Amino acid sequence: MTSSTGGDDPGVVAALDLGTNSFHLVVARVHGGDLDTTSFEVVTREKETVRLGHGGGDMKRLGDDAVERGIGALRRMRRIADSHGATVRAVATSAVREAENADVFLARARDEAGIDVEVISGVEEARLIHLGVLQAVPVFERRLLLVDIGGGSTEVLVGERGETLAARSFKLGAVRLTDRFFPGGAVAPSSVADCRSYVRSVLAGFEREVHQLGFEVAIASSGTAETVASLVRARHGRPAPHTYNRFEFTRDELDDVVAVLAARRTAATRASIPGLEPQRADIIVAGAIVLQCVAHAFDVAAFTFSDAALREGVLLDTIARSRRALAAPSPDDLHHLRDVARRSVLALAARCDDDLDHSLHVARLALRIFDDTAPLHGLSSTARDLLEAAATLANVGLVVAHSRHHLHSYYVIRNSELTGLTDHEIELIAQVARYHRKSAPKDSHPAFQALDPTSRHLVRSLAAILRVAIGLDRSHDGRVVDVRTVGHGGRLRIEAVHAPDRDVALEVYTAQERSALLAEVLERRVDVVAVARRDAGPAR
Repeated sequence: MTSSTGGDDPGVVAALDLGTNSFHLVVARVHGGDLDTTSFEVVTREKETVRLGHGGGDMKRLGDDAVERGIGALRRMRRIADSHGATVRAVATSAVREAENADVFLARARDEAGIDVEVISGVEEARLIHLGVLQAVPVFERRLLLVDIGGGSTEVLVGERGETLAARSFKLGAVRLTDRFFPGGAVAPSSVADCRSYVRSVLAGFEREVHQLGFEVAIASSGTAETVASLVRARHGRPAPHTYNRFEFTRDELDDVVAVLAARRTAATRASIPGLEPQRADIIVAGAIVLQCVAHAFDVAAFTFSDAALREGVLLDTIARSRRALAAPSPDDLHHLRDVARRSVLALAARCDDDLDHSLHVARLALRIFDDTAPLHGLSSTARDLLEAAATLANVGLVVAHSRHHLHSYYVIRNSELTGLTDHEIELIAQVARYHRKSAPKDSHPAFQALDPTSRHLVRSLAAILRVAIGLDRSHDGRVVDVRTVGHGGRLRIEAVHAPDRDVALEVYTAQERSALLAEVLERRVDVVAVARRDAGPAR
């Protein structure tokens, strides 16, 4: 988990959503001592319109002025978090995700605002929004269609009981489409039609899947959806509510709002429409058209607005991660990895690895070594999760070719949408898998060299363990049923436990040959030996 500590009270957490249009901060006090009883109380919220990203196509570069606005906003939000003694977790979405100079912004955020920013994928963004929405709208038991329209992208998800059944991230943000079709907020009849046609063409690839899955209720989150709710309310002459959470509006009411907005040709004339915040007058036409196209493409009769979205999802995910990190893992239990992340890892392995039993057995052996050597390496339970994932996925590159499959594994993992994991975690998993054979990590390898020193040490340590574990199942039949690791003096003894009638000489030899990196990381000699166990169970 990427975070930065702003105080001594671990019970206060701040979540920061760095969107293309605006930055959102929520600070909450956590209650409950375990995952089952955890709840939180919002202490304060803050929002700033930053307009970090711009561009009608790919947002290839963050402008210097946008970076300055973003860093200024982060400094102010960091001070707010610090005033409450909060630990901060920040995530960035499409604008930073696409920018070629994102590293400049991320470095300045870390150095000048003291905030490490995670760049998350579009599908992970959808999952976190889903998690947040379920805290605001009581639809856990119902199959839902969720749409969240940001400045740079729109996330659409079908889910049920907290599970993601299907999700897509489209480059259909309100800022992006405004730059492309309504520059400066100016609207022409032809541009409205062109924008609609474009949005429908992009959504078309997801229509069949949504219709096959079906849904009972449609939820809309984000500033665009709240603005539409406000405009619908004003059109009916109702007083403004304290919150728009769970406000419902129909597709016909949405169509009416889009017509009213498009009839005002400029942002200046649009700003006076009752229910519309003036600062959103330039981008609201594009955002409302996206929502309208979603309604028509997926046959949505009505939307329910959720005032919780990505920031609340990040908050809840952060709390869950910290609670799990405090829990003592069982050495024999493979189910401690965050459920969502583990399922996505297993799904990728099942698609790409034709000997999944071998990979899962290697993962078990690797975790045994990790646990036994914990006093020596001092790595966290999160690192243990990453090792399990890397061991499970080490051979997915075989789907490309056997030759250099460790390099192919890096590519496959790095370019797969693994939900429940941050972009940095996926990079670490991919690198550990990449170094499961052949060359050890080197500073001359660009991807490894790009990691910070702590991450480089983590990759070396986990790859060292994984190399030995893979050697212990060289025959791919589980004849080494368990492993025990004992440290004494300047030596580390790794015992390959086997049934008396099984020959593990090849496994012992291979593991010993692959132990050099582990010996280097732990700074002691490694000896791999065979130990027969009369009560050893079946190999699988």
